[in-house]
This record gives sequence, structure tokens and C-alpha cells, in this order.
Amino acid sequence: MFGAIISAIAAGFVIGAAARFALPGPDPMPFSLTVVIGLAGSLAGGGIAAAIFGGTSHAFDTSSHAFVTLMLELGIAIALVAAYRRFVQKRPLWGPEAHRFPERGLGISRMRARLRQLGIDPDKLPRRGGASPKPNGPGDVAEQLEKLRDLRDRGVLTDEAYEEARERLRRY
Repeated sequence: MFGAIISAIAAGFVIGAAARFALPGPDPMPFSLTVVIGLAGSLAGGGIAAAIFGGTSHAFDTSSHAFVTLMLELGIAIALVAAYRRFVQKRPLWGPEAHRFPERGLGISRMRARLRQLGIDPDKLPRRGGASPKPNGPGDVAEQLEKLRDLRDRGVLTDEAYEEARERLRRY
């Protein structure tokens, strides 16, 4: 029983993660929401496949049935991620605005606050396929390093988080 639950969670995560990957732009969401979207896509896609092939026992009879079932599961999970993005996050599905970091959604406010604690502006994160924002010069990097040092000295950042953020600044 326990193995079946773990297998279902793992399968839900894989389907949900593949659905998130299929749409352009960031889709930060909790692990649990990824699993729920994957499980919902799997259940709905499996149900449609069972209706098409004449029962649950025939949905995986042949490799072509299994492939169609998997594609249905993945397609429905992608539609669920698209609906989440469109109606909960209120973001477009494609175009430049799709690559912006979301402003609303489950866990987004907490994630934005954490990024700001690290000295990272979520609205200026590098976008896939576009030019990444770079500091204007050494003065900007020095200013950002000073902010990071201040956060570390106040105890907001751990030494490890400080070193990670400092290393990211060096890359720019």
C-alpha cells in the first residue's frame, strides 16, 4: 500500500513537472501543486483513454494504446498548468510577458520575499531566450555586495546564503 502511494506521488510529480516544462516561462509552484496537477492529468487522461479503448484493462494493451494514454495524461496536465497560469497567476501563456516572474499564485509572495532577502529583484531575473540583466558597472556590484553584507550582519542571511548570492553577483 505504501509503495503504491509513493509510486502515485512520483508519477504525479513526473507528469506535473513535464507539463510545467512544456510551457515557456517560469512556473514556480509548490511540490504538492505539481503532484496534484500531475495526478489530475493522469486520472483524467487515463479515464478518457479507457473510454476510447473500451475499459481500463485495454488502455495499456499495446504500446500504441499506452502511448496515446500517456499523451492524453500529459496533454491534460499541460492544460491544467495553462489554466493555473492564466486564471490564478493572470499571466499570458506565451510572449515576453510569459517569461516574467509571476506576481500571484500559491507560494509566490513567499518566494518573492525570499528572493528580495537574498538581494535579488524577482522582476529583473534573467529570462530564457532573452538577454540577462547585467549591472551597469563595478559601482552597482559594490552597492549590491554592501547590501548583502548588511543583510548577513543583521542575521537575515546565513553565511551560506550570503556566499551563494555573492557568487551570483561575480558571474555578472
